[in-house]
Amino acid sequence: MSDSMNVERVLAQMRTLAARSQGVEPKADEQGFGDLLQQSIGQVSTTQQTAAEMATRFETGEGDAGLEQVMVALQKSSLSFQAMVQVRNKLVEAYKDVMNMPL
Repeated sequence: MSDSMNVERVLAQMRTLAARSQGVEPKADEQGFGDLLQQSIGQVSTTQQTAAEMATRFETGEGDAGLEQVMVALQKSSLSFQAMVQVRNKLVEAYKDVMNMPL
């Protein structure tokens, strides 16, 4: 999540799904929801790795980053992970709702 989810991409995905439901094929250059989700997970992972590396360098005295920068990176990592977990929870909840719908 690019410091959260990019709203424009989500809106583009919603437009794509709406167009498909009406029988209109979307443009070929648009990202799919799976691609967007995978990219977001990758960004969260990168944020966590960067924060862990900064903390390690700070602890060993190798880096030039100050304590405040390390703490901000760690909080950013934590928040992005929590946001990703909340998105996952909402997706699972939506999936369960769809599966419980009567035909």
